[in-house]
Amino acid sequence: MENNSRKKLATKNVFWGYVGNFIYMFMTFIARTVFIYTIGSTYLGINGLFTNVLGLLSFTELGIGTAINFSLYRPVAERDLEKIKSLMKLYKMAYRVIALIVTILGLALLPFLPYLINGTEGIEHITIYYLIFLFNSVSSYFVTYKYGLVSAEQKDYLLTNINTISCVIISIAQIIVLTLFKNFLVYLLAQAVLQLGQKIFTACYINQKYPYLNDKGAKKLEKSESKRIVTDIRALILHKIGDMSINQTDNIIISAFINVTLVGMVSNYNLLIGAITSMITIIFSSIIGSLGNFVVMETRQRQVELAGVCNFMGFWLYGFSSVCFVVLFQPFISLWIGENQLINNAAMIMIVVNFCLKGERMVIQNFTVAGGIFKQDQLVPIFESIVNIVLSLLFVQRYGLVGVYLGTFISSLLPNFFKPYIVYKYLFETSIKMYLGKYLRENIFLIVTTVFIAFVTHPLTVNVTWLKFIILTIITILLSNGLILVFYHKTKEFKYLKKEILRIVKGIKNRRAITR
Repeated sequence: MENNSRKKLATKNVFWGYVGNFIYMFMTFIARTVFIYTIGSTYLGINGLFTNVLGLLSFTELGIGTAINFSLYRPVAERDLEKIKSLMKLYKMAYRVIALIVTILGLALLPFLPYLINGTEGIEHITIYYLIFLFNSVSSYFVTYKYGLVSAEQKDYLLTNINTISCVIISIAQIIVLTLFKNFLVYLLAQAVLQLGQKIFTACYINQKYPYLNDKGAKKLEKSESKRIVTDIRALILHKIGDMSINQTDNIIISAFINVTLVGMVSNYNLLIGAITSMITIIFSSIIGSLGNFVVMETRQRQVELAGVCNFMGFWLYGFSSVCFVVLFQPFISLWIGENQLINNAAMIMIVVNFCLKGERMVIQNFTVAGGIFKQDQLVPIFESIVNIVLSLLFVQRYGLVGVYLGTFISSLLPNFFKPYIVYKYLFETSIKMYLGKYLRENIFLIVTTVFIAFVTHPLTVNVTWLKFIILTIITILLSNGLILVFYHKTKEFKYLKKEILRIVKGIKNRRAITR
């Protein structure tokens, strides 16, 4: 695929991704506000807890999706329909087995629910709530296997637009149900029905878009191809275990050792972090199909240059966002839903630090996926997950909420250094020294910048009002981005990004001129 075509599809994915994400953020924010004021934080905590429990059960998906997605890059680039059909057939069968395993494990977990939830005295129907969450999770496996082909085709915007429309419909329905009934069970049932409708529609749309997926005569993959995929899956199993230990266990530990209401309070912070993460992820996920194509077609030198640009983008986007979170989190939560929903500052800062570390790790992770580098660091996630769970369990009993995130932080340090080493050694076949130097300098820069801006803006956080918050936000955005511009505007990565942004703007202007 030509370079211009890759850029065009990536730009389209980013544009529609942002449109969809802004709509999603707005609708979710409104629905969350209504939820808190009609039902309360305890039910919000149950909602977050069961989401994480089912997330842990998704370990059965392991690395199947990632491995087969990687296998799709070349046949999609070469328009090898027979190979695509064979891979999608394998994908379909695998995900049906996954759905069955998740169902069995999910039902087996029912007797242990009381041990995972602390602080729900007087709340009924816990089992029914959980079963609805289980149904939502299992039903998704009958559709999501098809998303891999859309991503490999670099047409993520198609799914984005469907999800955006569905989000608006579901959020409006949730708001109406919460306002009229103020009942968590009715809320979950309405959500389940509407999400099922979305899944059915999406499956039908993809079948229509790619009619060859309905062919019954897809051939089996060759043994060598199947063996390679199985090898990749085995390595990715370990990676997935590490990811889940970081992303899914914190709320479960908080619920079991502190109380489920605190899970609800933390979820308000995670909602905002999730919204910003989605905005950043849109950029990198929109280009990951292009990266797969890029790795297949381009030279090592070009790959290293692109990695440098992506790492700089990650530093800017995640670093800028982290500064804003540290300065703006507490004032915003206080104004939005009240001071009684605040967690302590130390826990808030640890949440933001973990967000930044995860973001930096995910940028380089895109290259491991695009390049199929799965086996070389497969034991690191096991070590990471053990350290995370053990330290979080120890620290939560001594330090409370801060201890949970402290365990996550410590366990994240090794993969943040080791993953780049693997990518640079085995994919780019070059030294990691330059990357590590930049990485350390960038993180020191972020720490100093955050402390400086927090000190300068502290008077605005006292007795905060909406007017003060708006001024605080403007100052934080201008200072953080201004300092990055001052210190990094002469780097080749910044110059490359500037050139690309100007190219995109010029392209938009030219298209507008043609349509007039």
